[in-house]
Parts: sequence; structure tokens; C-alpha cells
Amino acid sequence: MVNRQKGKQLGKYVPDYFVFDLETTGINVNRDQIIEISSLKVVQGKVVKEFSTLVNPHRHIPEAASAVNHITDELVADAPELEEALGNFLSFIGDGILVGHNIHNFDTNFVYDAVWSLFGRAFSNNYVDTLFVARKCLPQLPHHTLGDISQYFHISTQGAHRALADCYMNQRCYEELGKLLPGSAQTEDEQPVCPECGSLLRRRKGRYGEFWGCSGYPFCRYTRAVR
Repeated sequence: MVNRQKGKQLGKYVPDYFVFDLETTGINVNRDQIIEISSLKVVQGKVVKEFSTLVNPHRHIPEAASAVNHITDELVADAPELEEALGNFLSFIGDGILVGHNIHNFDTNFVYDAVWSLFGRAFSNNYVDTLFVARKCLPQLPHHTLGDISQYFHISTQGAHRALADCYMNQRCYEELGKLLPGSAQTEDEQPVCPECGSLLRRRKGRYGEFWGCSGYPFCRYTRAVR
């Protein structure tokens, strides 16, 4: 198992970034494989370039996965190998900040392990996970899927669950969430990351003084003393 030394998770709005999304054969990073990689280059909040490729996993894509993303064995039969597709993706994003939905627990793990396996190096771009940002900005929502957030902001979900369509959806969601982020100029050093769920920790006051509490509450109840 790879000991992932990923980049820092940021909880603020940045105007220049790369949205990215994957489609895979399943949700288990140890046995499933990437079958689509897409990304958008965003400068000053505007999309300026896109990247998208299918990937041939050289295995049958389970019907359950195809039912969600509509990617079939026939579609990927002539697609590039993962090494080529991933190399082109890495060239596209460079050392830019990444933005994606649930990428802390899913997409960055798939990419990290593949980069380590194929190229022998860490995947260490800093990133913003809009799942955690949405939980902070929209606590009134019962769920925070990309579809839920898109519907809240009246953003079309047409084409959902294909990587490039999800990138465009998430880019618009992130721009809207950026308008709601309080104190988005704070640095990641002022708001450390929860070691249990990856959400940002927020400084709070309690009966016994100040403490760090997880912004993912009530999904995560991690706390620690302020030192």
C-alpha cells in the first residue's frame, strides 16, 4: 500500500486552478482502474483550455460502472494506455492547484497511486475539495453531492457522471461557493487539516478554552487543543 504524501488541502477560493475529474471501473483504489481523465484550466475564474481522454484499462468494465458513467468496453478499446493518458494529464496541470469534488478521498488517491506506480514519484499538487467547501458554505443542505450543489445554484446537470461534464459543473459550483466563503484569504497554516476526514479545522471556543474543531461536523467530530 502506498504511503501517500499528497499536497495540501486548501479551503479557500483561488482564481487560477485546474478542475479535474476521473471515471473509474469502481470505487476501490486497490483493485479498480481509471477509464477517463478530464481537466479544465481556469484563469481568473474563466475556463481557457480543456483536456479529456478515455483510458484503456485492459479489463472488462463492470456493468454497474457503465450504468453510471456510460463508458463501455467498446468505447475504450482504442483509447490510450494509462501511462500515456496520465502523462499528458500531468503535463497539462503542471504544478497548478487542483479543484474537484470528493477528490481528497477518491480522485487524488487513484492518481497518486498511478503516478507512483508508473513514474516513481509523488503526486503533490495542492488541491481544493469542493465537497468540504460545500459542507462549510451550505450546511443547510442534507447532502452535498455535486448534483445537489449544482441544483442549489441552478446549474445544469446534463451529462453528469462523465468526467468533462462534471468538470464544467464543478467549475461553476466552485465559483459560486467562492462567493460564500468567509475569510477565504486565510492561509492553510491558519486552518490546519483534520487528520481523520481531510476537512479544514476551525478555531472555536468551548467551556475549557479555545480548540480546533473539524469543519466537517457533524460528519466528523474530531477536535484538538489549541497549542
